[in-house]
Amino acid sequence: MICSGENERQLRAIATAVRAKMSERDVHPRRSEGEPGAGWVLVDYADVIVHIFATTEREFYQLEDLWSDAVTVLAIQ
Repeated sequence: MICSGENERQLRAIATAVRAKMSERDVHPRRSEGEPGAGWVLVDYADVIVHIFATTEREFYQLEDLWSDAVTVLAIQ
């Protein structure tokens, strides 16, 4: 999953919400990296990896291009 927020507060809120909802289902991350202050957070749930980027970092890394051949399951814009 790739998503973005406009500022550090939004990045932190997205990461917190993802972790909370997954925890409610007794699913816990194998690993987390990055910080909202750095403009990116990665939460690894093994089968699903959540990438949370600040807008500028998302444009820079362009992960969508790396996965352009993959099937899009859901796109919200």
